[in-house]
Amino acid sequence: QVQLVESGGGLVQPGGSLRLSCVASGSIFSINAMGWYRQAPGKERERVAVISSAGRTNYADSVKGRFTMSRDNAKNTVYLQMNSLKPEDTAVYYCTAHIGTMSGVLDDYWGQGTQVTVSS
Repeated sequence: QVQLVESGGGLVQPGGSLRLSCVASGSIFSINAMGWYRQAPGKERERVAVISSAGRTNYADSVKGRFTMSRDNAKNTVYLQMNSLKPEDTAVYYCTAHIGTMSGVLDDYWGQGTQVTVSS
C-alpha cells in the first residue's frame, strides 16, 4: 500500500506565496518521477511541474519563473514553492509519483489534493 499526502494549501492574497509538500509512504522500493498537477473548477486537470529522480525539473509555461519544484529523496518528499500567486492559480493541487513497490508493482499514485485559493 502506497500513500501520497499533500499539505500546505490555503487562502492567500494575489502576489503572495505558498509552499506545498507531498510525502510518499508505504511499501516503497523506489520513487521515480514526481509531479504536481492542478484542477480548477470546470477545467481539466493540468500538469504544473515534474521532477525526475535526478532532480531535473520541467514547468508549465503559466508558472515558469514563479513556481519551483524540489525533492528530498531521503524523506520521500516533494515541494512546490509558489511565489507571485495569481487568482488564476486557484485550484486543487495534486501530487503524483511513479513508484515501484516492494512487491514489484510499478505504477502511478496520486494524493487526495490540497486546495489553493488566491483571492483578495
